[in-house]
Amino acid sequence: MRRRSLLIAVPAGMVTLAACGDDKDDSSKASDSASPSTPQESAAPSPKIVDGPLPAITAGTKFDEKPTVAKGSGDPSKDLAVKTVIAGNGTTVVENDYIQANYLGQIWSTAKVFDNSYDRKTPLLIQLSQGRIIDGWRYALTGKKTGSRVQMAVPPTWGYGEQGEPQAGIKGTDTLVFVVDIQKTFNTKSSAKGTEVAQDNTDLPKVGTNTDGKAPSLEIPKSDPPKKLVANYVIEGDGDEVTAENTVLVQYKGLQWDTGKEFDSTYANKQLVSFPLQKVVKGWSQGLTGKKVGSRVLIVIPPDLGYGDNPPQGSGIAKGATLVFSVDILAKM
Repeated sequence: MRRRSLLIAVPAGMVTLAACGDDKDDSSKASDSASPSTPQESAAPSPKIVDGPLPAITAGTKFDEKPTVAKGSGDPSKDLAVKTVIAGNGTTVVENDYIQANYLGQIWSTAKVFDNSYDRKTPLLIQLSQGRIIDGWRYALTGKKTGSRVQMAVPPTWGYGEQGEPQAGIKGTDTLVFVVDIQKTFNTKSSAKGTEVAQDNTDLPKVGTNTDGKAPSLEIPKSDPPKKLVANYVIEGDGDEVTAENTVLVQYKGLQWDTGKEFDSTYANKQLVSFPLQKVVKGWSQGLTGKKVGSRVLIVIPPDLGYGDNPPQGSGIAKGATLVFSVDILAKM
């Protein structure tokens, strides 16, 4: 069974991420499970948030432990029911943040589990913004703190609407029950965290090591660019290693070697980017594979692993350009 891929669309302006000639979108493929990432285009009003009713969590009651949830008793609220089951003391989640979370979703009336991340052993990485996630999650999780377990009952208005999600067995009248363990939150002030690594090679660009969420400096030497891919730690994090199959959440800036001109930056665009490594230029996928989450990486991409003679139209990238990036790996999925 193939689960719906998440967040593979590249935001406008992020021209350097998409691989040449690859405009396929896995989100159009059929899925036999539902996830809260499925956007519902609606003009639903902001919900009234109430305390309940909510079904009992009967097992798996610890944070980040797969829960077992009872069937709903009686009729669910027509409002959005939200309860903080475990109160964390971490960073407060703000709307439009990306969150990393484990979750389980089931139908109120039957207790049928239609999706959960615990069995996949891969937390969800998703942005809490309109059109990226169902409204129930957006409203219920904003203002909560990392380390919290949140339970919610989401009526159709703030879930999948009147159309439901037939492939997952969700009807347009179903209220959905979620348990969400919020592990981390990320925003445009997020940076790499770890141990600085010496940058001794004077023939390679030097990257700033500030971790205040501001764009690091990126100084290109007055020498010929390397012919082979360079992917070096600037700050080495202590997270899991990235694999070629992962989706990553990053902060980055990109320059052309020969001119030093910046052509793309999440800092300048004021938005993080999440993408699958299978959907980007080879220099990115090869350069980030094997690197640890939490790291800042210098990537120098020769033309044959970048765009060669076919740079994206309007990108400002010259034909045959060697590209230089500073990349902060914030999270992976």
